[in-house]
Amino acid sequence: MRIISGKYKGRRFEPPKNFKARPTTDMAKESLFNVLNNLIDWEETTALDLFAGTGGISFELISRGCPQVTCIEKNPIHYAFIEKVRNQLNIQSGLQVLKLDVFSYLNHCSEKYDLIFADPPYDLKNFMEVPELILENNLIKEGGIFILEHPKDYDFTNLPLFFERRHYGSVNFSIFRK
Repeated sequence: MRIISGKYKGRRFEPPKNFKARPTTDMAKESLFNVLNNLIDWEETTALDLFAGTGGISFELISRGCPQVTCIEKNPIHYAFIEKVRNQLNIQSGLQVLKLDVFSYLNHCSEKYDLIFADPPYDLKNFMEVPELILENNLIKEGGIFILEHPKDYDFTNLPLFFERRHYGSVNFSIFRK
């Protein structure tokens, strides 16, 4: 995992061998953040990273100046890796890492975010519920953005707030704007 830009630019972290997450590729992450740079004022953005895996998106957001990032990861190995990287970067504030089930969090969340990023496991049986819960629970602030990383077989163009779909290699992002 590599942080692409900002305060921690160029820092690399190697997940343990027993890691099961599929991190967003550097190429896809860099391309997505190039798009977001034109849409977001990082210093004013509150963000939510769902199915955080390596925490790569959360660390990229913190590195770029997001004042508040909430990171949700249920897997204990993944959670421990995120905490280890956070300690290595000496991040004292702005990053809240929660070891929780994403669906439980979404069903009980009352906070709204400027940016929500979700990268569920591609084989998650209730994958389609993720965008539905975010949209139905109205978790996106006015002017906010929700990005869903998904396999190419999925089509979310019929969902409310759908804005565009981008693909970088085998990585697909559906972007929703409020």
